[in-house]
Amino acid sequence: MTNCPCGSLHSLETCCLPYINKEKQVPTAECLMRSRYTAYTLHAASYLFDTTAPLSRRFTSKKAILAWAAQNTWVKLDVVDFTETTVTFKAYYFDHKGYPQEHYEKSSFCFQEGCWFYVDGVFY
Repeated sequence: MTNCPCGSLHSLETCCLPYINKEKQVPTAECLMRSRYTAYTLHAASYLFDTTAPLSRRFTSKKAILAWAAQNTWVKLDVVDFTETTVTFKAYYFDHKGYPQEHYEKSSFCFQEGCWFYVDGVFY
């Protein structure tokens, strides 16, 4: 059994993978954020693109998402704070040159047509 990369201490198979495989609906913005981090570790660009709010998709592409996800080695996720529609987190990774990095963001989410979507983020 492999622990989920999102840091939940649950197995990947019972935590984020059912969301990424579209077997279950994501119930909260925090769960969506955690599953999106896990999708980065798995290079699941389609899931990341599909869970981006439709109006925000014009700012990215599956190809760009996959490139960024694949060029980094994802290490750890810390959820710092969350509300119903925002999640503040730190994602730790090694960049393509092997340097340690910290991505610190307050993400905004929206609930549309029965699904949660990532809208945008403020970076610290």
